[in-house]
Amino acid sequence: MYARRRRAYFLLMGGCLFLFVSAWSFVRLWSVPAAVAMCVVAMIIPPVAAMVANRRGPDDRWWDDPSGDAKSDEWWDELDGKRRHED
Repeated sequence: MYARRRRAYFLLMGGCLFLFVSAWSFVRLWSVPAAVAMCVVAMIIPPVAAMVANRRGPDDRWWDDPSGDAKSDEWWDELDGKRRHED
């Protein structure tokens, strides 16, 4: 799961870098508006890459799911204020 998301993240960020560097390396020589448009597209990619990298998969355990360890779950619930620890 993590390898797939990491690969997608690096592909998106690599595409972002490629767009940005190529826009101001050689595309600007032919068309400045096209270079600016490429940079605008490159500006949108990092937030999308972060969402892809942090997306929960169907088999992923999320931070608030019960772990199966009753003592640990009770401790976290007490910290989160979900249940009061009774002495």
